[in-house]
Amino acid sequence: MRWEGRAWVFGDNVDTDQIIPGRYLRRVSYDELGRYAMTGADPEFPEKVREGDILVAGRNFGCGSSREQAVMALQQAGIACVVAESFARIFYRNALNRGLPTVEAREDPTEIVEDGERVVVDLDELVLRSESGEVPLREPPEFARRAWREGGLLELARRNPERPPWR
Repeated sequence: MRWEGRAWVFGDNVDTDQIIPGRYLRRVSYDELGRYAMTGADPEFPEKVREGDILVAGRNFGCGSSREQAVMALQQAGIACVVAESFARIFYRNALNRGLPTVEAREDPTEIVEDGERVVVDLDELVLRSESGEVPLREPPEFARRAWREGGLLELARRNPERPPWR
């Protein structure tokens, strides 16, 4: 698996209220969440992001509440995958359920990636490449790769309710 796109860089402890501020959860339909993605951290993000872009972050990305709308907002905004040094457990699970690739880096990727630069996330070689260098990636489990290819665990379960993918 491989993704190539422009990178958008955020630091440590990006919480779900930064990913999709709570004030939008009751005011907009689920189909419009992408218009407000990351506005808690960068109000101009929805105007900058394009389909296939890659979000790069430090430690504990997606901490805070368990709102799955955070994953939905990123997907609707066009984010192809998120690379971070670590993820909050509930965000990671919500992303897995919905099919948003979340790849852990072995070191802080924000130290070599700049906003807007082209990056490559290569899971065959387990590396994130930027113009400034490379960051090694952790090997994702095979069930996660399968979920990413197929649109998430929920989609896999919907297709085969007699044998959900987590069994």
